[in-house]
This record gives sequence, C-alpha cells and structure tokens, in this order.
Amino acid sequence: MNKHLEKATFAGGCFWCMVKPFDEFPGIHEVVSGYSGGSTENPSYEEVVSGTTGHREVIQITFDPTVFPYKKLLEIFWRNIDPTDEGGQFFDRGEQYKTAIYYHNEDQKKLAEESKRALEASNKFSKPIVTDILPATPFYRAEEKHQDYYKKNSFHYKKYYEGSGRKDFTESKWRVEKDLNKLKSELSPVQFEVTQNNGTEKPFANEFHDHDEEGIYVDIVSGEPLFSSKDKYDAGCGWPSFTRPISHYHITDKLDKAHGMIRTEVRSKYGDSHLGHVFNDGPREEGGLRYCINSAALRFIPKQDLQKEGYGEYEVMFKEEASE
Repeated sequence: MNKHLEKATFAGGCFWCMVKPFDEFPGIHEVVSGYSGGSTENPSYEEVVSGTTGHREVIQITFDPTVFPYKKLLEIFWRNIDPTDEGGQFFDRGEQYKTAIYYHNEDQKKLAEESKRALEASNKFSKPIVTDILPATPFYRAEEKHQDYYKKNSFHYKKYYEGSGRKDFTESKWRVEKDLNKLKSELSPVQFEVTQNNGTEKPFANEFHDHDEEGIYVDIVSGEPLFSSKDKYDAGCGWPSFTRPISHYHITDKLDKAHGMIRTEVRSKYGDSHLGHVFNDGPREEGGLRYCINSAALRFIPKQDLQKEGYGEYEVMFKEEASE
C-alpha cells in the first residue's frame, strides 16, 4: 500500500449527504464526518449546529493521490453542492452549513482555485460562486452516530437527501444535456431504444451476456463508470449480471410499475440512461443483489485501456486482484 496518503477536507452543508459521493471510489481509504474552522476545541454536534462555535460541518477524506487525484475529488465536490448559496446549503442555514474547500498544501490550494475559476467560466450557474477556499484548520471527528450515516440510517438519509432539495438540484445541474436527434445518429437503434425509451434487448442475443474479459463497463451515453468485470457473474438470465456497481454514486434507482410488475429500475445518475433492473435474487455471499443490465446501455473498456480512455484510477482494482 502507498504510505504517502493525503487528506482532503470539504464543507458541503450537512455532512450526512457528503460521505456517500466519495466513499466507494478506488484510492479512497476513509471518509470521516467532523467539524473544522471554529474556535472551540472538540465541539459537540449540538454546539456546532447552534452556530456559536464558528465551525462548519465537514468531511475529511484520506486518499491516495497516485490512484485518485485531488483534482477528481474537487470535481465530485462541486457536483454535490450549491456553490452559489452564501447562507448555507438547501434546508440548512447558517455559518455551520456554508461550503468551503480547506486546503492542506499549496498544490491543493492551486488546484482548488483553478477548479473554482473553471466552474465560474463554465456559466453553469447564473449566480456567483461563493464557496470559500481556506487553509485547513484543526479537524474534530464527529460523534460516532454521524459516521457513515447513509449506511446506518439509509431510509432517513434518503428522505433527507431528497426532501432537502439537494438530490434534484445537483442531478439536474449536472445531468448530460441530450440532443435526441444527435443521439439517434450516434447510437445503434437498440442502444437508443434501451437507454432513451426504457427498452429491453433480447436475452442471450446481446454483446456482453457471456463476456468475460477484464475491465469496466461505462454508460454508452455519458461515459459514467458503472460496473466491473470483477463483479460480473453468469445468472443464466441472458443479460449481463453484476453483484454490485463500481460505486453507487453513478447509479440511481426508481420504482418501476410497468407491465403489471413492481420492480426497481436502474439508471445512470448523470446520463439518465435506462440500464436495467436490480433484483434480490443474487448470490447471497455477495450481498444478495443481481443487477440485470442491458448490454446496449454499456460500453466496455479493457483493463489495459483504462489509462488511455481516462479511467486510470480503476487500474488498481485489477492490480490488487493480480497480487492476491
């Protein structure tokens, strides 16, 4: 393991909503909820949310920059906040919920400032970008009940994430803008039907149902990394089946009542492509889920091409496998 790990600290409003976006990527060793920026030592949650200590709710990430670079952490951060809100984030108001990037060295400061300027120049937001870029201050770990909140209290987390307005705001701001006529010319008829019209390809007569090469599968429309060959298995159903996504960050689920059935549809987060469905009849020893995915929604990238195609951070998954 690389011993030269770094810290990254971000304030993005309620820290319950900021752990999951970073938690499952390769090179991320730990994501901890806590408090930074204030004057009180070892503040409690109640003290921080009262707005009297000057702290902000933050997450602190321990990561390997040789696997997952700081620049990519910044990209994820911007996509999960409202950087134009100078009074807090969504439901939560006050200094303790304002956004900030706390840099730990001059390289991080430089990259943070560059990313902020690039976001301003993109004109994605009509209002000014007000997220602070500040030197890192002492970090205080939050109480254990606040760690990994999205796992410990998944139902409440989901209701809060959606009810606060964060989910709709961030996903709509960063969703791929589609020109359907252009997509029709770029995709095959079955790829367009599956991804844009919620279609289903024929079982067994599709590209990846029995494909066993090592690499990752990405959204055919947006390029979002979705599934790994490491998690692929033969479910006998005629479609590519996976026990889990690479990261739940790029996956959304939706209740599907079509065709007189109740199922859970799986879509890509930013491409909004229909991918398939997830069922609870997968291998029990792997968590019990089966992601049944249309080949037509996927593009395969062999492990030897990951760096060339811009997915270099995923090489480590296959290097780890080779060394076992």
